[in-house]
Amino acid sequence: MAYLDHLEICNRHDLAGFRRLRAAGMDIGLVRADLADALRRFDDVIDADGAGLCLNDRLADFEGRSAAVAGLVDELAAAGRLPSLRGEMYPVAAAYDDPPLLQIDRAAVPPFGILGYGVHVNGFQRRAGGRLHMSIGRRGANQTLCPGMLDNMVAGGLPIGLSPLQNVIKECNEEAGIPAPLAGRAKAAGRISYVMETEDGLRQDTMFCFDLELPTDFTPVNRDGEVAEFMLMPVQEVMEIIRDSFAFKFNCPLVILDFLIRHGILGDDEPEYAALRSGLRGGL
Repeated sequence: MAYLDHLEICNRHDLAGFRRLRAAGMDIGLVRADLADALRRFDDVIDADGAGLCLNDRLADFEGRSAAVAGLVDELAAAGRLPSLRGEMYPVAAAYDDPPLLQIDRAAVPPFGILGYGVHVNGFQRRAGGRLHMSIGRRGANQTLCPGMLDNMVAGGLPIGLSPLQNVIKECNEEAGIPAPLAGRAKAAGRISYVMETEDGLRQDTMFCFDLELPTDFTPVNRDGEVAEFMLMPVQEVMEIIRDSFAFKFNCPLVILDFLIRHGILGDDEPEYAALRSGLRGGL
């Protein structure tokens, strides 16, 4: 296999089977055709919009849209048409910097093909001789998504009302026991986006990447029960795992490969270098 296999997997989709979802005149999602058919019966909330769907125009503000959509999401989840609800609300907008038109339960984001956002933190240490080691987590067996797989040191979805850095500080504390003064030193390192069709729908995700250099005497300790263990790995070992296997949760290799390129560890002597650089920042 190759490094590029990870990018290809995260950008595998066929949009022919999806229907556009709009609100307030803006595109907010892409819904698989069978779910679109189920949504049409909620005619007090959803209107036909050509081959697609749109929220009823009478839902004219954030509160009204949010309440109406929450009602149909609850009903669809109870009927088994959506995954179990998480109780964590995500913003819904046409772009990250736009004001949210409504909020929706996190579990409904992929089924509705809504733009989703998260933070991923590359935790690393400089050991003897300046050799880089990365702090790698293993997801808990209780996780609904990719249980037991390798993960970035810290990662989490971005709920409504938090900035990426605020979320980094929150997730660092919960997932790795990193105190706020240390977590606040995390350096923003750009965004990676991908569009991935899954069993639940369409993940249109953007990951805000951060680098956090850790003191050599610091060991992450999980606090929320979502991480089974942390391992401090030489960066070459991490590279080999990514190159030779699918041991990491599907989107984590993208974040790590970007880190390796930015830090000059994976350079232009790598045959896949140019394709990786353009694919990570521009999509495939």
